[in-house]
Amino acid sequence: MADKIDPAKVPSVKLPSGTKIPCIGMGTFGSDRYSPDEVSAAVGGAIRLGYRLFDCASVYGNEDLIGEVFDDAFKSGVVKREELFITSKVWNDMHARGDVLLALAKTLRDLKLDYVDAYFVHWPFPNYHAPHCDGDARNPDSVPFSADQFMRTWEEMEKIHRLGLAKHICMSNMTIPKFDAVLSRCKVKPALIEMELHPAFQQSELFDYCVKHNITPIGYCPIGSPNRPDRDKTPGDVIDTELPEVAAVAKAHNIHPALVCLKWQVQRGSIPIPFSVHEKNYASNLAAVIGDPLTDAEMASIAKADKNCRLVKGQVFLWPGAKGWEDLWDLDGTITK
Repeated sequence: MADKIDPAKVPSVKLPSGTKIPCIGMGTFGSDRYSPDEVSAAVGGAIRLGYRLFDCASVYGNEDLIGEVFDDAFKSGVVKREELFITSKVWNDMHARGDVLLALAKTLRDLKLDYVDAYFVHWPFPNYHAPHCDGDARNPDSVPFSADQFMRTWEEMEKIHRLGLAKHICMSNMTIPKFDAVLSRCKVKPALIEMELHPAFQQSELFDYCVKHNITPIGYCPIGSPNRPDRDKTPGDVIDTELPEVAAVAKAHNIHPALVCLKWQVQRGSIPIPFSVHEKNYASNLAAVIGDPLTDAEMASIAKADKNCRLVKGQVFLWPGAKGWEDLWDLDGTITK
């Protein structure tokens, strides 16, 4: 087993509530490549190694086995519940009135928890797709984003927050126009946002917007997610670890380019959640954020490497009449108020 890393040495970010969240976590979305047993085993290894942030979701299909790992870790004294920051997400088919509470109740039962530290609206619309579908799949019941519909869901999120079942409520896969349409209507503001972030897709405008509004970004696909589902792979996708700027920094620090991507994101102010079932990889991911920082010049160099290359385009959520995946991200210039 890799050497354990003292969690106290891992930098943290303070949320508006005063709660601290580790600056790096482990994602658990691997259902298209790995079995729930493999993912949950990696979570167990990561806890023992020193990880304290875990990003879960009901749609990943593995929360029940991850819950057994959490329960065992608590009972065996490896870690205390309050030492972990555990997140989950409500899936798109559970946006209706009352469904958010039902969804969270199942997640809490599966994860064997009394509360989650953060609960996200996974996607900002109720568009459902079947697990493991291909990129051409479409649901005829899918609809464009509606601020009114979203706020009905967010009001349900605010209820679970008042009940103490979710310490923080959060959003994911948002855009600036969507935020502009709903933020002023939120009684409880989102503490975190999950968004695709990596050197080839830096989303600087959205990133700065979130920071301005005290919403801490969590970055998924932080190294370009080479094992992402096949439906999310398209010709012309950029490979982050092969970017010349990233490769040059990796050579200067004598580390793998993937670790440069993680260092860059942490120093920028976001929280990467890389996923791997291989101990060697998730151990080096955690160790990467401790010491040996990138220089200002190296950070500036990587900032210029942005290729605006979105990897998770979300085309399976498109509604009848949509022109393309760009419509999901408000790139057509319109938004439903």
